[in-house]
Amino acid sequence: MTDFISIHITTSSVAEAEKIAHALVEEKLAACANIVPGVKSIYRWKDKVEAGDEVYLLVKTRAELFGAVEAKVKDLHSYECPCIVALPITDGHQPFLDWLAESTQSL
Repeated sequence: MTDFISIHITTSSVAEAEKIAHALVEEKLAACANIVPGVKSIYRWKDKVEAGDEVYLLVKTRAELFGAVEAKVKDLHSYECPCIVALPITDGHQPFLDWLAESTQSL
């Protein structure tokens, strides 16, 4: 088991995803972020089924930084209720995990 997480975020545009990713990495709240455009989302919002194009943002960081990442994303995000979901990284290539630790701040 590791002390790292991947955080799944959806955004309205590549520009928004880039803004969030740059802020997280610059502040050492995340080691890296992957931006995946072209996501088609279908979801229920305010009792209606909606569909829209979104951009997927995958962020890798320390589990202890989730609260700070969540606060930063909420501050920069255009959605009223953004998807910010963390999943544990249970194992991984040790040199990558070491780099992840070195690239993020420690609380």
